[in-house]
Amino acid sequence: MAIDDAVVDVSQDWLQACSVQQRFMQGRARNQCRVDYGASCRQMRALGGDCYDFCCPTDGQLSMLVGDASGKGVAAALMIASVQASLRTAALFTGSDLTALLRVVNAQACASSLDDRYATLFYAVLDQSALTLRYVNAGHNPPIIFHPDGSVDWLEPSGAPVGLFPDASWQERVVPLRPGDRVIAYTDGVTEATSPSGEEWGMKGLLGAANGRETESADKLVQSILNSMDDFSTGVQTDDATVVILRVL
Repeated sequence: MAIDDAVVDVSQDWLQACSVQQRFMQGRARNQCRVDYGASCRQMRALGGDCYDFCCPTDGQLSMLVGDASGKGVAAALMIASVQASLRTAALFTGSDLTALLRVVNAQACASSLDDRYATLFYAVLDQSALTLRYVNAGHNPPIIFHPDGSVDWLEPSGAPVGLFPDASWQERVVPLRPGDRVIAYTDGVTEATSPSGEEWGMKGLLGAANGRETESADKLVQSILNSMDDFSTGVQTDDATVVILRVL
């Protein structure tokens, strides 16, 4: 009986941990008049190392985050939860300085994580009045800006992942946006989805899934991309997969 009780207790703890991780990604910003945004995070297991977040740092601003901790399962989930929590807290004190924000997050990650653990992050703040996007990219897959004329821009890394180097630094970059632009961020579990023959979906698959869907809402476009990925991989998921979309109205 004692063993059975222990199994039940662990089961309940596991369910609560899954619930906590999902609450971290509910997004706290809504009713943004100039933007439409959506996201989906599909962990490979019940717990995983991907995350996303939306927030309003100040009036007229919207921040977006997508992150990916190394590894899978519980260890990755613990690290990404710590990174996301420290970023939320640091954002309250570092103001508009995104490089200072990442320095704080990195210091916390280096101090609390094992040597072989790290996380890639893309963090951006949209100014809805000026229609500019300020961002820092800590070793993350480069998000894509799809413009209405069919051209694309890539938001390349501006520094190393957090948790690797205590003295790491990052560059803040700024890009202008205009109505109709779509910013699509993702984790490597999306582009590295594989077909039964072992072929990767890759950037070609992601670009193809987003093209021709300019009028879709952000939420619908997220699902369209994931559905296309599932069609390619026949629904077999080998890594955590997250898609985050910001659409300028």
